[in-house]
Amino acid sequence: MPSADWNAGFTFTDLANAYFDCRRTKRNSASALTFESNLEHNLRRLYDDLAGGTYTPGPSVCFVITRPKPREVWAADFRDRVVHHLLYKRTGPRFEKAFIADSCACIKGRGTLYAAQRLDGKIRSVTQNWSRPAHYLKCDLANFFVSIDKRKLLKLLLAKIPEPFWRALTELVLMHDPRADFVYRGDRALMDLVPPHKRLMNQPAHLGLPIGNLSSQFFANVLLDVLDQHVKHVIGARHYIRYVDDFLFLHESTDWLNAALRDVDAFLPAALGLRLNPKKTILQPIARGVDFVGQVIKPWRRSTRRRTVGEAARRVATVAADEFLDVANSYFGLLGQAPASHHDRATLANVVRDRGHAVNFKLTKTYRGSGV
Repeated sequence: MPSADWNAGFTFTDLANAYFDCRRTKRNSASALTFESNLEHNLRRLYDDLAGGTYTPGPSVCFVITRPKPREVWAADFRDRVVHHLLYKRTGPRFEKAFIADSCACIKGRGTLYAAQRLDGKIRSVTQNWSRPAHYLKCDLANFFVSIDKRKLLKLLLAKIPEPFWRALTELVLMHDPRADFVYRGDRALMDLVPPHKRLMNQPAHLGLPIGNLSSQFFANVLLDVLDQHVKHVIGARHYIRYVDDFLFLHESTDWLNAALRDVDAFLPAALGLRLNPKKTILQPIARGVDFVGQVIKPWRRSTRRRTVGEAARRVATVAADEFLDVANSYFGLLGQAPASHHDRATLANVVRDRGHAVNFKLTKTYRGSGV
């Protein structure tokens, strides 16, 4: 039984705020609706479990997504997602304030648009506004989420979390194995599309974080901050950026980039137990175009990746009528993040009109058509 003051600093208001954060994106899920059907009781019970040290994670839902490629996803119950938000809100800022400015993804204000704009600025800097040649080295971590050593990660987390309550909760969330209690949803045959070495199901207990949870995204950033700090302060990279497990170096010299590659290739297994995916390591001139976070940067032009445009058109053409407006407007917003997007938005607008809907003059939003 924990001591009377072990949860000092944790209040019901903290939990309520975490709930409101969580429901912004998950309010219409079945588990969220179930939780909200008796909200006051469920929040009170969750608070008592957390404060009393009796909280345990519930069952997860496992399913497979096939786009852009087959991937195993583990979705925690809404009750547990509230706890993930609670933990992140309390501990996240103390880690993120030490992150480098070029660590992107799962950090407020540092999404794909931030990453694309940041990289665009770095390219203009290293090429002196496209007046000098330079090269880029693009790297990807092999089987990243299923390769994360939770024991190494736990040491990094606890080093900055001295409070007993938050230490215990961090360890509980991190070390929880969703495979012990889960429900599989969807066609089981889809699991065969996921390579065995990419399945959390096939990893030893100390390896792997479930894709699909806020906590996993936050924990991954904490782990890869070790790489970021090494790159900036040991390798001395001036032009570097990372988005989850994809990262780029920019430099005038291919010899410097190859030396950086050798350093990182040796550092990752020794320090983090991770390794590069050699099939996705690219070294080539920047002028040929840099593909990163769904955008392609070429001289004086930043556009959306062709595959993304094609997927947008396909999805909008086939999505159910009740989801059409949300999906179409989401894609208009995504395509609009790239300055050279007019042609792509026009392509999407033609698909929208074919389905009987209207599009505004600037090709940035669709409306319900009169015949729909």
